[in-house]
Amino acid sequence: MRDFTEHSGNPPPAGPLDRLLRRFARPSYHLFVLLVLVIAASAMGLALAPAIWLWKTVNGAAAAWPALARYPALGVTLSAAFFVFGFSLLLIVPFYNRVLPTRAKPFKGGYYTIHAAPWLLHNALFYLVRYTFLPYITLTPAGIWFLRAMGMRIGRHAFVNTELISDPCLIHLGDDVVLGGSVRIFAHYGGGGNLVIAPVVIHDRATIGIAATVMGDVIVGPGAVVLPHSAVLPGSRIGPGETWGGVPARPIPKEEMERLRAETR
Repeated sequence: MRDFTEHSGNPPPAGPLDRLLRRFARPSYHLFVLLVLVIAASAMGLALAPAIWLWKTVNGAAAAWPALARYPALGVTLSAAFFVFGFSLLLIVPFYNRVLPTRAKPFKGGYYTIHAAPWLLHNALFYLVRYTFLPYITLTPAGIWFLRAMGMRIGRHAFVNTELISDPCLIHLGDDVVLGGSVRIFAHYGGGGNLVIAPVVIHDRATIGIAATVMGDVIVGPGAVVLPHSAVLPGSRIGPGETWGGVPARPIPKEEMERLRAETR
């Protein structure tokens, strides 16, 4: 019976360790998942430590206060502890990302392979912040700093109004790029049993409209526009100054855009 980790499209083994892991593919996969959970738990635990200290300190100091003062103080402290946890996680996760083997590279093959392990670990760390604290700081300098600390290349004056990002180390935004609210951008896609990891490059002054989706292996040229709620499929190459829209996104001629603008007016 063919193991679920086997895939004929995988590249040759990278060395003795890769051969060993492929020979014992199933236990290797489960061991890796367990290791990722341990790493994630340790990062969150370290970030929680200062938040717990803040809570215990205020709780002890307010123990003798009357209820009318004590409960509001504890409520504010609990809220502050969340933000202490969040900003601590902003520092810990990029540190883990730097010291651990998270250097994701372009790849095409099976989902369950050592070649995909850095990509999976990189995203697992990133998601610790994306699903807990990143929505609170998306439009702040702290949000941009965190994305850059995770390896995302962001040009000057870029406007990033979304936290719905995956694979930040494989995404490159040029100067004055605009990512609208709820834009989904990720440098991978899958299908037919294949995992494809490929960079996304959005050049200077390009605009990605609200709630649009940009998949892996996409290049958006300078000054181009992707209309709201569009889906840019893998392999798309959007030329300089072009406007694309729709599901799937396609080039929209200038004449059609002028007609649409006239109708909306």
